[in-house]
Amino acid sequence: MICVSVVSHGHGVMVTELVATLLRLPSVTQVVVTRNVPELLALPVDPRLTVVENQQPAGFGANHNAAFRHCRERWFCVLNPDIELIEDPFPQLVEILQQQGAALVAPRILGASGQTEDSFRSFPTVASLTAKALFCQEGRFPYDEHAEFVAPDWVAGMFMLVDTRDFVAVDGFDESYFLYYEDVDLCARLRQRGRAVLVDLTVSARHQAQRASHRNLTHLRWHLISLSRFLWRYRRGVS
Repeated sequence: MICVSVVSHGHGVMVTELVATLLRLPSVTQVVVTRNVPELLALPVDPRLTVVENQQPAGFGANHNAAFRHCRERWFCVLNPDIELIEDPFPQLVEILQQQGAALVAPRILGASGQTEDSFRSFPTVASLTAKALFCQEGRFPYDEHAEFVAPDWVAGMFMLVDTRDFVAVDGFDESYFLYYEDVDLCARLRQRGRAVLVDLTVSARHQAQRASHRNLTHLRWHLISLSRFLWRYRRGVS
């Protein structure tokens, strides 16, 4: 039913615990773990589990595209190692995808203290980024807290469930983004095909945020390069 892709970049125990949780869920019929750097992972022997060993570290999109080539299921889930599943979100997520005829869905993402994170947003523009910098506007996507779901422009790649037919139709992630904005770009290309991107507000997962781009100059550089690429590519807007 669902193939889940998890990439480990020295995440060790996080990946071990997440994989154990995933293999307990009836709807998860395949798990692909990519070891992006050399490390010991205490993973079980299970016919549903595939481990990919990278000779050199690859970017976010390249890793998940490679994992997708192992996918045998109808639904493909991109999941970060620092996501904790509070409950089994997959039956509800698949149901809303089918009901709404959407391409991609994500759950509500909660921070460590239980607050809803800004994991879904409008597409960034020069104007919106300027307003954020000058006037400290957060840029959160407006939504009705009591709604079942919301249809933002894009959702964060920490947790995405996508119909494999749509993923194939847009050729997966654009690997020219090494890190950051692959998720925004994927959603833009899906929406250009008239396919909806949703967040199901009735199910949630917890995020142990890393925020590497806020404290690491290399990550900040990658972030700015990817942002510039996205802004240039969609300088006339997403249509």
